[in-house]
Amino acid sequence: MSPPGAAIDLLERAVAAGELPGWVLAAGHGDELVVLEAGGLSDTGAAARPVTHDTLFDLASLTKVVATLPIALALLRDGAVRLDSRVVEHLPAFDTSEGKAAITVEHLLTHTSGLPATRPYGTQRLPAATIRERLLAEPLEAPPGSRVSYSDIGFLVLGRLVEQVAGATLDSLLADHVTGPLALAATEYGPVDPRRAAATERRPDGTICRGSVHDEIAAQLGGPAAHAGVFATAGDLASYLAAWVSTGDAWLPAELRALATRDHTSHLDGHRGLGWAARHDAYDQLGEDWPPGAVFHSGFTGTSLALDPDSGRWVVLLTNDVHFGRGRGTINPLRRAVHTALAPAPR
Repeated sequence: MSPPGAAIDLLERAVAAGELPGWVLAAGHGDELVVLEAGGLSDTGAAARPVTHDTLFDLASLTKVVATLPIALALLRDGAVRLDSRVVEHLPAFDTSEGKAAITVEHLLTHTSGLPATRPYGTQRLPAATIRERLLAEPLEAPPGSRVSYSDIGFLVLGRLVEQVAGATLDSLLADHVTGPLALAATEYGPVDPRRAAATERRPDGTICRGSVHDEIAAQLGGPAAHAGVFATAGDLASYLAAWVSTGDAWLPAELRALATRDHTSHLDGHRGLGWAARHDAYDQLGEDWPPGAVFHSGFTGTSLALDPDSGRWVVLLTNDVHFGRGRGTINPLRRAVHTALAPAPR
């Protein structure tokens, strides 16, 4: 890995240019932490604090690979589910019209279920129970297995499935299979202490969202969700990625972790592992210097994770980019530039 100074300089310049309020960067190799640096402010309000290594960030869609994916892999390890298990086998209430009976666990994990990307549940003010019912009845937009289409709805269905199989809620499963085994003391579903959290967006009433979940659907569900809602520090996520590239089987078997980072959809119009985005997927923001086996995931609030199983290199980038508003188009180029600066050395 190149010296981290170039990546830190990029982030400091982004703060100075008003592109994001604050950031934390962690990077390493295997279980070695090479850099852990922070800069900027938690928000732009009167209560703004300097961002530190211990600042909690709303991970948004990183929840998919920090919580739901390892929970699903643990159930695969234990034989409770299979990749080819059909959803309806475990969720009898799942609507099977329009060919939905063919949807499998693998379809959900690889975003190839054909279910829609999202629905406006977060703005419809529906009861949580109604949203859960409607998730199981969502119609297909494409035949299962025919295309890659990133889907929050698919992961929400997967969350219902793993809860049903395990007989436990997502927050308890996160503790049982991730934060407990890996000793991640600062990773949990929100809400969290607002004094420790980086702010996300300003709400319509003018208040700043700090410590409560940013994702509208997760907020409307009022509890743990499979697609968003986990908060964590960069240090915890560094430990998490170090476990992903470890050679032992003390946590999840190396064979299962390798399966998750393999490109399962190269024959389709996207490149997805189980949960992870593989190289050259539409969501891949690693930059061209990362090797073919590397994987990536991002979160809407401004967060991202990158890892290369072969070299053991990993990067955690936490920002609250969304605090300055949606759709500004600055975070993805910044991610690519930071990841390029921290790419593994060519073999």
